[in-house]
Amino acid sequence: MRTIKGLACSLIVSIPGIAAAAAPPLHVTETVTIDAPVAKVWKAVREFNGLNTWHPAVAKDEIVEGSNNVEGAVRLLTLKDGGTIKEKLLAYNPAAHRMKYSILEGVVPVSDYTSTIAVTKDGAGKSLVTWSGHFMRKDTSDHPAENANDKTATEAIKGIYRSGLDNLKKQLESGAGH
Repeated sequence: MRTIKGLACSLIVSIPGIAAAAAPPLHVTETVTIDAPVAKVWKAVREFNGLNTWHPAVAKDEIVEGSNNVEGAVRLLTLKDGGTIKEKLLAYNPAAHRMKYSILEGVVPVSDYTSTIAVTKDGAGKSLVTWSGHFMRKDTSDHPAENANDKTATEAIKGIYRSGLDNLKKQLESGAGH
């Protein structure tokens, strides 16, 4: 028994980094209730190549691989500040008013990012839009710079979601939406 315990201890000690703190998985969910029926809200968000129509930070959204709203499609977002983000559509379910995508590359300080946007009924004539993401910070080392840590990654995603959802609500409730 001592031999087994000794062997186990020496294996743990001999594997560098096994006990080091790896970058943890992070999660953000933001929601907004919109005074409009699900069909109207889904119509506004359903186009994978249409984020620029309702997100205030996106200047251009173009499909660069595949076909719009077809799983596997890749879009290139050009931000108003000139940065770019390339994303891939992983799942598209218009009957459930939901799509899922991942970031392939870009200026957002995250890695291993997947996100879902969904529209559900929230009472008579109202909709709940839920935008959620799972990701890690871009710098997954044990000691990321202060501007590359978990807090920075989480706040960046929260800010992206919040500004998009707030603008979507404003557009649809003012009658400017689709």
